[in-house]
Amino acid sequence: MSCCCTNKETISCENAPGAIGPYSVAVSTGSLVFVSGQLGLDKDTGSLVAGGIQAQTRKALENMKAILESAGLSLGNVVKTTVFMLDMGQFADMNTVYAEFFTSDFPARSAIQVAGLPKNGIVEIEAIVVKPDDQEDENCCCH
Repeated sequence: MSCCCTNKETISCENAPGAIGPYSVAVSTGSLVFVSGQLGLDKDTGSLVAGGIQAQTRKALENMKAILESAGLSLGNVVKTTVFMLDMGQFADMNTVYAEFFTSDFPARSAIQVAGLPKNGIVEIEAIVVKPDDQEDENCCCH
């Protein structure tokens, strides 16, 4: 017998950029979904959006939102994010946009300054998401 807690399902999304390497944009297992780091990429061009930290943060979170919606979830289901930034001096500008997407029942969050990001992005955001009980497999051996 296979347990839903150990099954792995990849999630894809037509409304967000695809993976730019050998990974999935998101993976679901048991009651959790892991969303890979999202850059401020335009899905049509594959290029970073212009406009600096706020524009790239907005686009990264829009991409994350689209991925979650494709899995029947929302940003309200996010329990943890990690924000990777090139310059922690831009934290306040990133945080202003972040607060537009997460307005209450805030997820836990870490923010880390890094030496570089893919495609020369200036911000990347990943998330851990919990599925509501009604979306879990009712035949799961974990219940």
